[in-house]
This record gives sequence, C-alpha cells and structure tokens, in this order.
Amino acid sequence: MGETSQRGTRVVLVGHCGPDAFMLRRAVEQAVPGVAVGANTEEKALWETPADLLLVNRVLDGWYEDESGLRLIGEAARRGVPALLISNYADAQEAAVAAGGKPGFGKTEVRSEKASRAIRGALGLDD
Repeated sequence: MGETSQRGTRVVLVGHCGPDAFMLRRAVEQAVPGVAVGANTEEKALWETPADLLLVNRVLDGWYEDESGLRLIGEAARRGVPALLISNYADAQEAAVAAGGKPGFGKTEVRSEKASRAIRGALGLDD
C-alpha cells in the first residue's frame, strides 16, 4: 500500500458512537495518510460540506430521518458520493451494495487490510 498523502480528500464518519468513530478515524488515517476525517451525527448537516467518502453505520446514532444507514447510502449514491456500510452482517453488506454503496467492512475488520483496501478503493486510490 502506498503512502501517498491525500490532502483535500474528505471522509465523513456517519452515525457512529464516540469509540467507534475514534477507531474508524485511525483506520482511515492509516489507509490514506493526510486525509481529512470528520464525523457527523445530524442528517441536515451531512450534505452541507462536500465529502469524498461516507463511512455509514448500519444503525445510525444521532439525528437522522430513520435509523437505517441503508437509506442514507442510497441517498449518497444518488448524489454521486461513494459510501461504505460499517457492519459485521453479510446480509446488511449485500443490501448496502444493492442500495448503491461500495463493498464495506465490519467493525471487527477495522484494523485489517480488507478495510484499508475498501477505503482506498472507494476513493479511487487502488494500488
């Protein structure tokens, strides 16, 4: 995996609790050095600042229209923003891809090469 800095690239963590957001932030920064990582817990603010990638929780914490990250992934796809579902459930991953998302990964895989490849691939940084 290359160590190319991606300044100007913005990844947004959507609907994650504090500990999960911390863990995901570290994974993104490891996969893509120099990337800006933000967190969002409110749907009305989500689309105000452009994002290059959303990492969406399966069950959203915070203030969203509904609890399903799948609906939000579909909205991201309609807006042309790649999104990955963060879930350990294979059926949820399949539903996210069917909704227009990119193949994601589970919380148990956050520190894995699979997660790094998924993040880099969704950003178009395939090695």
